[in-house]
Amino acid sequence: MCSARIQRDRPMPIGRRAALLLPALAAFGAPRAQAVGPVRLGLLHTLSPAPFYLAQAHGAWAAEGVAVEFRFFDAAQPIAEAAVAGDIDLGVTGLTAGFFSLAGRGALKVIGGGLHEQKGFGLTALLVSNRAYNAGLTDLRKLPGHSFGVTQPGSSFHCMLGRLAQARGFAFNSVTVRPLQTVSNMLAAVRSGEVDSIMAVASVARPLIEAGEVKLLAWVGEAVPCQVTALFARRAMLMPARADVLRRFCRGYQKGVAEYRQAFLRVGSDFKPVHGPATEAAIAAIKPYVFPGDPKAAERIRDGAGWYDEGAALDVIDVVRQLDWFISQKLVKGRIDANDIIDTRFLPTR
Repeated sequence: MCSARIQRDRPMPIGRRAALLLPALAAFGAPRAQAVGPVRLGLLHTLSPAPFYLAQAHGAWAAEGVAVEFRFFDAAQPIAEAAVAGDIDLGVTGLTAGFFSLAGRGALKVIGGGLHEQKGFGLTALLVSNRAYNAGLTDLRKLPGHSFGVTQPGSSFHCMLGRLAQARGFAFNSVTVRPLQTVSNMLAAVRSGEVDSIMAVASVARPLIEAGEVKLLAWVGEAVPCQVTALFARRAMLMPARADVLRRFCRGYQKGVAEYRQAFLRVGSDFKPVHGPATEAAIAAIKPYVFPGDPKAAERIRDGAGWYDEGAALDVIDVVRQLDWFISQKLVKGRIDANDIIDTRFLPTR
């Protein structure tokens, strides 16, 4: 990843770029355009799509004249499959082998960025069981010879493990990958010691760590900054007849990202997170979508907020790296040209 690009996206000190955010935030109150839609957006019922919740709650799409309907799913792969079937128009999801395989058939294209692993912003934790930790699994380089739980082969966490192996110099095939079907199964398996390690997002991982049920081995973003989720569109949305609607949707999404960054991604001169009224307002808008009835919902949202690039920019270079890794592992078959599955006309790139 180009160092100049990384520097551009370092955590922003208070006051820096604040003036740039004001026009985007002010647009929430702009005169509304003629409504079209609805645009059907597929997403997981988790914290990861938080900027989309903010855009919906605060009228960003309404101001652009676009009605957006959320369609929630329990896993990433069904979101892509729903788009291919025509049940949704857009989706935000992890970049899995299954997604790339569907996109390679020409049905889907990645159009913008979502969550990104970033140094200093713990998003995905590599967790180990207490049993494995007490037996000596106390360092990432000691992972060979141990087991690692995933939902299924080709998941985004599967890819992250492979990228970590490359970054830290251990053989990927020296770790036993165990498919466990669901995230809840993964969590239960690492807590009981059935598997030695898994990955989990911060909002799930931190409570387990604090309760002493698992040990934190590493934050993935400290070793492998990468594009975790992305916004994609089904082919019909990219056609001239729908392109204007898609542009308006993307402008609304960018307003949600601007509000999210203002609420959660500011840091002080000591590079520690700075939260304030904007944070509390954002939490109030996000809470109806995640952690219902949880008295610690605000804390989990605050602690679990991950990095979104300014303007919802897409890390094209990293998307290509992930595609190449899946192909190298034969989890994506055939030859797929990245130019055929990425469209950068609607949102910026890193």
